This record gives sequence, C-alpha cells and structure tokens, in this order.
Amino acid sequence: MNNEKFNNYDVFHAFLVENAEFDGYIELPVIKTSNELPEKVVTFSKAMSKSWSDFDCWVVFYEHDKEFERLWNKPKQYLDKLKKFKGVFSPDFSLYRNMPLVMQMWNTYRGRALAVWLQNNGIEIIPNVRTADVRTFRFAFKGVESNKTVAIGTHGCIKRKEDKAYFKNGLAELVKRLSPKTIIVYGAAPDDIFKIYEDMGINVIVFESEFSKSRKQVTA
Repeated sequence: MNNEKFNNYDVFHAFLVENAEFDGYIELPVIKTSNELPEKVVTFSKAMSKSWSDFDCWVVFYEHDKEFERLWNKPKQYLDKLKKFKGVFSPDFSLYRNMPLVMQMWNTYRGRALAVWLQNNGIEIIPNVRTADVRTFRFAFKGVESNKTVAIGTHGCIKRKEDKAYFKNGLAELVKRLSPKTIIVYGAAPDDIFKIYEDMGINVIVFESEFSKSRKQVTA
C-alpha cells in the first residue's frame, strides 16, 4: 500500500531483520551463535528492574511471556540496558501444543528476529530452542547454527509424564539435527534426560531457575 500516511508505521517490525539471513521454508532469521559461555544468568524482568546492578551475567527469558512482551513491542527502549550485560539468550516465546501451529511459528520467528536485531547492535547471543510436538520440528531448529551452543528451558516442561515425554523427544531431535557442543539448561536437568548427552561428550551447563530459588527461600 503506497500511502504516505502509513509508510512510517512498521507494524511488522521489519527493521529487526534488516540485512538478516534467513533459513527454512518459513524463513527464520539466522542467529550467529556467541563463542562465549555464561557463568551467571538473570531473567529479563529482574535485569530490567531499577534495583538490578550486576551486569556480569547473561539475560534469559525463561519466564511468563507477559514479562518480556514489552521487548517485542518497544525493543529500542531496552537496547541500551541490555548492552550492559555479557550477552542475551534469544527470547523464549511460548510454544504450547494446543496453540495453532501458525502462532507457534510466529513466536519462534519473534524470538529469532529480536535476537538478530540485538546481535546486529553489538550484543552476544546464544540461541534458545523451544519445541512442542513433532510438527514444530519442521521449523524449531532453523536459524540456529550447528556444532555450537544452544539454550533450553525445562521449567514447566518435565514435571508431568506426558510433558516430559514430549520434551525428551524434542531434545533428542535437537541433538540429532544441530549436534551442539554445549547445551545450556535453565531449570532442572535430571540424569534420565541429560546423562545420555553428557556421555556423548556434550557439555551440559545447568542454571537453577528463579522458581526453584524462591521455593528454597520459602522452605528455608
């Protein structure tokens, strides 16, 4: 629509993927994986709070989408502060198995697009990979480099038997397709899921979730 009234409204946030490379049939932006590994992580909501002052860590998005939807809505507003941190994991927008598949694709795209834009603004990025059921295998690993580092979140994904089975299936497919050297896990990392990959020589780095930390404080 060639209408000057609307030309200044980038409702699709096309600026996020300017000069990006794309991968897969739905054309997901390609993330260049950082060679750095995190020693500490902090959730986006905590990192953006006025009281947070420890920038010697990586920002992660393993929390409810409502806590970081604002980054999608107004990414430029958070850029300067995010630049202060060691790096950022690509945003982990939810993929629920009962979501329409097109919404799961859209949420995967949004995470990749924000990551590429942050990267193009000088921020180190580690790609987060999220799967749901087997339908997501067609796109969930696109835009992520092989033989590098990937990040995954387990919180809320492995407590119920059915969810755990889907998670294990997705993780197996991740390893098959991406052959990662390092898997960073945010949340619990039980041996019955991860030991097989450690035995394969994959470096598994685990960070305790904020939920787990808060539970310990309550019961202490």
